[in-house]
Amino acid sequence: MKYLGLPGGRLARRRARRVTRLLGAVAIFAVTALALALTQRETAAPEAATAQDQDVFEIALPGQDDEPLALTPGGETGQPRLPFEPLVPGRHASKVGSNVNWTPVTVAPGDNLSLIFSRLKLSKRDLHRIVEADRERRELRNLRPGQVIRIDADDGELNRLIVELDALNSLWFERTANGYSARIETVEPEVRVAAATTSITHSLFVDGQHAGLSDAMIMKLTDIFGWDIDFALDIRKNDHFSVIYEEVYKDGLLVKPGRILAAEFVNRGTSHRAVLYTNGQGESAYYSEDGKAMRKAFLRTPVNFTRISSKFNLGRRHPILNTIRAHRGVDYAAPMGTPIRATANGSVRSVGKSGGYGLAIELQHGRAYSTLYAHMSRFAKGIKRGMSVKQGQIIGYVGKSGLATGPHLHYEFRVNGVHRNPLTVELPKAEPLDKRYLTDFRSRTAPFMAQLDTLYATSGQPDPQLLAELDPASLAGVPNRSRN
Repeated sequence: MKYLGLPGGRLARRRARRVTRLLGAVAIFAVTALALALTQRETAAPEAATAQDQDVFEIALPGQDDEPLALTPGGETGQPRLPFEPLVPGRHASKVGSNVNWTPVTVAPGDNLSLIFSRLKLSKRDLHRIVEADRERRELRNLRPGQVIRIDADDGELNRLIVELDALNSLWFERTANGYSARIETVEPEVRVAAATTSITHSLFVDGQHAGLSDAMIMKLTDIFGWDIDFALDIRKNDHFSVIYEEVYKDGLLVKPGRILAAEFVNRGTSHRAVLYTNGQGESAYYSEDGKAMRKAFLRTPVNFTRISSKFNLGRRHPILNTIRAHRGVDYAAPMGTPIRATANGSVRSVGKSGGYGLAIELQHGRAYSTLYAHMSRFAKGIKRGMSVKQGQIIGYVGKSGLATGPHLHYEFRVNGVHRNPLTVELPKAEPLDKRYLTDFRSRTAPFMAQLDTLYATSGQPDPQLLAELDPASLAGVPNRSRN
């Protein structure tokens, strides 16, 4: 009992007295500190009031700032921020009337429409009816924290409700004789053409951001050139890229970046160009200057922006087994959980544990080609043997299962069952642009190619006048024609 300090022992009573004295001292100290703080606050209050009387502060309302606010991270730096502004009748698509007393409500974490109606003392009968009107879309059942809805109600009766889906689209509910009707209202945005050009001195993302490109736009750029450039291996200092792209505006404020219209990437002195074109059948794709499809039958790499930790080597010494064992693939070192993409359309030949490969997937692409992805941490949801997958579809995530010293993807490429080096094998080409459209293609894309020439030659700021002359709609091809 002495060593355990249990109640009833002399040592326990002594410790209890010490704890009581200590708690008492702490309480006295806390009360004294609080009293001093209150005294200092009362003394300083008149001085603060005097200072406030001497200086006049103006609070700028949204849209009245002297300088435009920068977008949140990932947006184009220096562009005005788009504040929340619901699609109010009379100002946007609907002409129902603008003299309505709208009540904006921001959805809180854990919030739902029932709680919102309860706080605003709205009718439960209206709640049931409006949920019924939203049965197909189910937007009201899946409200997101931070999302803003707008309510028009009189004496607890709901007249209208607006749910902002995004900056350009909103879902409207209006009272009818039988409940509520639902419709989508869309604002027609203004699309402008912008351009950026830069050389790589630090990294693709850092230099791209300095040029005014968002992360999403840089990812689009890598998707376009990902069949010709290995962004994990091929990028070098002083590589250069230029991008002509759309910007979507609403009421003069930037909403989001749009499509890439044309781009050039100079990698190791070799220029790769791409331009968007929509043929007569309404099919849009990126093509090189001579009409060859940028999209190939196979992606060059199954993971984005990783380093190669082990190359194709038939005489490599295995890092774990310590024996000479052929390495018939490429290892991409990447953080645990990095998404792995199928490099081509195909079907799942096998999926599961496979000896030293750990968790692995093998895909079959037609009769001649197959690929293998090994050492995964887990498979993508729904992946099973025999199913079809699309090029770029996520099939699993990087791990270190099987014989692996760290997280990485082991990728193999086979032609008629024979292993080939994924980094050097000549990949099959995709279908080029139909010859019927070549003349139209060259005439429509020529202004964009000329702008790329200017951007590369100047390596500076784009010419606003030249950009204003570029029309994204001009990239739409001729109507469908018969071969006869």
